[in-house]
Amino acid sequence: MPGIARSLLWLSFFAAILAAWWVMFSMAQMMGVDWIGRPQGMMQMGEMSSMGGSMNGQMQSGMDGEMSMMRMDTFGTLFPMWAIMMAAMMLPTMVPTLRSYEDLMTSANGTRAGWVGVLLGYFVVWVAFAALITMAQLGLMATGAIDAMGISTTIWFAAILLIIVGAFQFTRTKEICHGVCHSPMNYFLGHWRTGFPGGIRMGLGLGAFCVGCCWGFMALGFVGGVMSLLWMGLATVFMVIEKLPQVGQYVTRPMGVLLILAGVGLAGYGIVG
Repeated sequence: MPGIARSLLWLSFFAAILAAWWVMFSMAQMMGVDWIGRPQGMMQMGEMSSMGGSMNGQMQSGMDGEMSMMRMDTFGTLFPMWAIMMAAMMLPTMVPTLRSYEDLMTSANGTRAGWVGVLLGYFVVWVAFAALITMAQLGLMATGAIDAMGISTTIWFAAILLIIVGAFQFTRTKEICHGVCHSPMNYFLGHWRTGFPGGIRMGLGLGAFCVGCCWGFMALGFVGGVMSLLWMGLATVFMVIEKLPQVGQYVTRPMGVLLILAGVGLAGYGIVG
């Protein structure tokens, strides 16, 4: 019976991840964006513009109107998107943490309810972060730094964001937060609580450290567009690798170097251009 409960919980966990990715894919399709987060109609409009004529103007006007209807520019529309995105991107990174909890279930009196509590507490923190980054997106849209699709409107904003996130990879804050995410067993041993309430409490703590570790990769969505499935996939893969016990400590700073170089290169392109 315990084995069945464990299997059902893990199957439900992975089903939730798949469902979140399916929702994000469906939203991208409904919003008419491609896999890199750009409106699919942009290329079609560019091709039609070479033909000229009033028909092109009418079709472009219709597509502009359609895009304006699909823009997500209110808290009520953006927040659910970010919350689902957090589930799609961050739940996969929880696998080592949940496995660590399972290792302590026998020796430290852990329970399946506590396992669920850890997961729930962790996700609550990321939903709270989804609310914060939603407000950040609305603020950036109001200032014109990003457009209605969450895409940077200037090379300089994108370059600065890349450099800031890259530099953060070398900070003491990143080191501390990554240390907890990279070795959840040590966190459990130092903050162990039993039962469902205890699991929630530990999950909240782990989620807070995880936000401190990974917030920058969420912010990088504003470089190319928050609906870019390519960015979501690459960021998720990197964050999973960063938390693996065997290799996580070897990828953090190299990624910082790559991000800084990308930012500097983008800034240089802006100067030359």
